[in-house]
Amino acid sequence: MKSYKDLDVYKLGLELFYLSHAYSLQLPKYEMYELGSQLRRSSDSVPTNIVEGYGRKRYKADFIKFLTYSWASCLETVFHIEKIIKLYPNVILNHEELIGRCNELSAKIYNFIKYVEENWKT
Repeated sequence: MKSYKDLDVYKLGLELFYLSHAYSLQLPKYEMYELGSQLRRSSDSVPTNIVEGYGRKRYKADFIKFLTYSWASCLETVFHIEKIIKLYPNVILNHEELIGRCNELSAKIYNFIKYVEENWKT
């Protein structure tokens, strides 16, 4: 791999950030700066921490730390989406698919963390 852009977890994380961002802007105005902002920040944190961790890949422990932050942010993003689904059911109409994709990403990040722990050479 030549770049973080080659990582599936990065590509999927960035795609889900763009989707989440668009949904957050459909919330009522008063929620755009509360729940919407939380969703935008947590979903942005997923690929951002992958990028930062990759930049520190020379240091295995740092790489794992940032991948763990990414994984936690993915879980947080699902939580915010679940709140939006409950409070504003008309905002995310295909929420089962979105939650499924987030859970798929979460599993991929978790598996990538395990791979780095067991196989990464610095």
